[in-house]
Amino acid sequence: MKRSTDRILTTHTGSLPRPQDVVDFLLAEETNPGGGGAEMDAAVGRAVGDVVAKQVAAGLDVINDGEQGRADYTIHVKDRLTGYDGPNQPKPVGSDDEEFPELARMLAPFVTPLSHRPACSGPVGWQDWDSAKADIDRAASVVGTAGTEEAFMTSPSPGQISRFLPNLYYGSEEEYIFALADVMRREYEAIVDAGLILQLDCPDLALSRHTIFKHLSLEDFRKEISMHVDALNHAVANIPAEKVRMHICWASTMGPHHEDVPLIDIVDIILGAKPMAFSFPGANPRHEHEWKIWRDIKLPDGKMIVPGVIDTTSNFVEHPELVSDRIQNYASVVGRENVMVGGDCGFGTFAGRVQVDRNIVWMKFASMTEGARMASEQLWA
Repeated sequence: MKRSTDRILTTHTGSLPRPQDVVDFLLAEETNPGGGGAEMDAAVGRAVGDVVAKQVAAGLDVINDGEQGRADYTIHVKDRLTGYDGPNQPKPVGSDDEEFPELARMLAPFVTPLSHRPACSGPVGWQDWDSAKADIDRAASVVGTAGTEEAFMTSPSPGQISRFLPNLYYGSEEEYIFALADVMRREYEAIVDAGLILQLDCPDLALSRHTIFKHLSLEDFRKEISMHVDALNHAVANIPAEKVRMHICWASTMGPHHEDVPLIDIVDIILGAKPMAFSFPGANPRHEHEWKIWRDIKLPDGKMIVPGVIDTTSNFVEHPELVSDRIQNYASVVGRENVMVGGDCGFGTFAGRVQVDRNIVWMKFASMTEGARMASEQLWA
């Protein structure tokens, strides 16, 4: 994984806007997996080519396939793994939704249309490896030849899968999550073998504090996510740390976020994970101030951070000077070479859910890369 040795490198979190024909195919897949056939494959291929070109045009250094071939960042595994024939599970309700039901109703149009979340009712294993391998091969062939600094591909962590597809089969949550770790290891290693950086999506380490684990004390929540990190480390045991990065977040939603667990309460556990780079939101109004925690938290040797410097839930286009200021704040406390920057979360987390206009997304990225250029001029003056 490259570092910012002579300038601040830029990337993003993973999901990017999808064209409507791809959205239609992906939503239809929820009830008819594989029904899109060759027509869907062709549409996704075009979408990947287009989104790669747009990332290059925006000046991003480390890019991906925009998750164009998946309807979301986690639930898609239900169609690729065995064991997910259990009853449909309701989406966990966050404590902020409970406190502000009128706001929840107002934001209902921005909630994912994906509703099929079956529980695990049997042993997990691969039943459709071909689809996973096709995603990897397509990303490697298109993204890997785009001429940027590096390319990455996302995959959900074992703990994150357990958050969306809960366990009704294994004797304990730990047994279930480690079983997922053993199974998902194949995908993780295949991504790296294809020449891509692996990004593990891990909202379970933060977001789940005010959803499925809202009943726990902070102490018990920390114990829970420590086990999740142990499973993650187990899953990537054969992969060099410099080939892996991870993303945590508190949900890419327009809610109040006042129940978000503070980063300072979990950062020590997250830094115990093997991945070299740690991506997290740093631009939204609830978490922007948290750059200051790095004054007192020593970044372990060899690690780097990837803070978000543009908000992914707002149509405001951040001024490059603001982006530059944010970057310089982080560089001042962890060192310029230990900072790469991106967005707070994805811009296409779920197919069919749009919060930021697709054209504004690319304006925000262009502003981010310009801000990174401005910050670099100051940091390497």
